[in-house]
Amino acid sequence: MQQLLQYLEIFNLANWSSAGVTSLRVVVIAVAAWILVRVVQRLIRLFREHITRGIDDPEVFKRAQTLGRVFRYVAAVVILVIAATLILGELGVAVAPILGAAGVVGLAVGFGAQSLVKDYFTGFFILLENQMRQGDVVEIAGKSGLVEEITLRYVRLRDYDGNVHYVSNSLITTVTNMSRGFAHSVVDVSVAYREDLDEVIEVMREVGAKLRADASFGPRILDDLEVAGVERWADSAVILRCRFRVVPLEQWNVRREYLGRLKKAFDAHGIEIPFPHLTLYAGAGKDASAPAFRVVNTTTVKSAE
Repeated sequence: MQQLLQYLEIFNLANWSSAGVTSLRVVVIAVAAWILVRVVQRLIRLFREHITRGIDDPEVFKRAQTLGRVFRYVAAVVILVIAATLILGELGVAVAPILGAAGVVGLAVGFGAQSLVKDYFTGFFILLENQMRQGDVVEIAGKSGLVEEITLRYVRLRDYDGNVHYVSNSLITTVTNMSRGFAHSVVDVSVAYREDLDEVIEVMREVGAKLRADASFGPRILDDLEVAGVERWADSAVILRCRFRVVPLEQWNVRREYLGRLKKAFDAHGIEIPFPHLTLYAGAGKDASAPAFRVVNTTTVKSAE
């Protein structure tokens, strides 16, 4: 029994030296902070999973994921700052003067790092206003691509070629989101001037109806083909514009498939898809009569690409 009491005396802080007690407290604070960070981040993750359970809207789910990641980051920073303050207090460092000096230094740094401060403020409002989310396809600051990560400082994009762009939030003034709610797959079709436009539009509608009835592409298309009509007169073609209302991020796939099928349909109906033509005009007299153009020599030139 006496040996047991002697062993328990080790845990009596009164027998410890001042340095030993301080070291123990520092270790306890550090371990407690680490555990608290893990617990809080776990609770935030569980709360995010709870509120998104049963939600079928992928946009709401992506927004919850983005906000959850930001809240976990902010919680970790706050806990670590508090832990660092407590550790400094245990080490005998006066915290109040440090906080006062930190305020002055922070003010000076704020003037010198206005761009960084603007990054954080802009990033906060981007998340708060739900302008874009992870998984969206957007165009910002002259760059476009898939949003892979959103932080309070930058947005990481990956373009079609696989290049990764880091865009500072302070550079973002306009966000063009191409994956919100629905999208329009806009198609411009060129046909020769000699073609019957009513026949062309009818063929376009038939191809659009077959595409929507397709088992693979049908679920991606939300409405029937909408033909706007003649968009403009080009140098050697009449441009007809049409569009599909599609689910987000499918506008490019639907457009490619529609153009491929339309090419086959035009070939089957003998509808010409023109290429640039050059008409040589020999001039005319005042009476509007024009002499026949005399071809002296004909040379075929193949341009090298």
